[in-house]
Amino acid sequence: MPRPRPYRLLKVVAVRIISRLRGRLWPILQTAVAATAAWYVAVLVLPDGRPSFASIAAVICLGASHGQRGSKALQLVAGVVLGISVASLLVSLVGAGPAQIGLLVVLAMGAAVLLGGGELLTGEAAVSAILIVSLDPGSSDHFTLNRILEGMIGGTVALGVSSLLFPANPVLAVSRAAQALFSGLGSALERLAAAVEADDAAEAHEALEVLRALDYAAFSEAVTLGRENARVSPRRRTVTAELDRYGTSFAQVDYALRDARVLARVATRGLRSGAPVPEGLSEAVRELARSVWSLAAAYEVADEVVSAHAHALRAASLAGDTSLEVMGQVRSIAVDLRRAADLVVTPADELGAPTEELLVLA
Repeated sequence: MPRPRPYRLLKVVAVRIISRLRGRLWPILQTAVAATAAWYVAVLVLPDGRPSFASIAAVICLGASHGQRGSKALQLVAGVVLGISVASLLVSLVGAGPAQIGLLVVLAMGAAVLLGGGELLTGEAAVSAILIVSLDPGSSDHFTLNRILEGMIGGTVALGVSSLLFPANPVLAVSRAAQALFSGLGSALERLAAAVEADDAAEAHEALEVLRALDYAAFSEAVTLGRENARVSPRRRTVTAELDRYGTSFAQVDYALRDARVLARVATRGLRSGAPVPEGLSEAVRELARSVWSLAAAYEVADEVVSAHAHALRAASLAGDTSLEVMGQVRSIAVDLRRAADLVVTPADELGAPTEELLVLA
């Protein structure tokens, strides 16, 4: 007997709710723990009153600083404390109200700028000042240091929770940035190979534009951030070797990306001029793309290094006459990819042949 329609609708809604929450439950739990811990710590340190601003400061700092550099996270904490300090001090003089909110925002942000704070610190100072006036208008009767101390407690607890109890996985962000680069590089090379085969200069230029748009700086920033997070989090220090593996091998991927841009530019120029396409060029570029896809998988499956090697060497073999600039670029990319594959499984100081010798061996 079929289920009634309301049951099916409820099931669909439940599945959608669970799917949306699945990736968010951990940060939500982390924030709840930080808010609760900040409250209890503040109660122990400041037994008088209900330290709601400690929890508020913890939530603001944790949410805004998640995954940020340590310096940025400290800026956020400093901004919260500064805003609460300015508002707590001045609200007793000017009172609470809409006009006072504007004045306190100006003063809090101005103080942040004078202290040399960046955009993060300045913005959080303004938010905290607004919270003081709107959520605690009674504080206009007298100045108290409790709010400032609550802000410091909340920010400290947030940093402690994020770095000790629930540290972000530094490798995850680096892996995503790496795969984004591999995806762009592999797709662009496949597109360039198709353009060369079809004698389509416009398509080759599109491949060049894709390569130019790839941002290696984003990957480099992810590695730097990951190392900082691993350094301040005892539970994540074991991933330092994995981050080093990505950083070392991707220095060669960066070279391959630069050479691929030159290859696409030279190929586009040759197609536009109507010059004869060198024999085997399109297949050589496809082999480079295959090497990229294998290299992308090698970080999870070490055996893929063998495949990355094979495709890179096949591309170099197809390059043939390297007196042609376009073929020379193919061989250079092949060497870069082979070296990158080596560094996925072997430390740099244990590698044998330098890049120049790999050019000869190719």
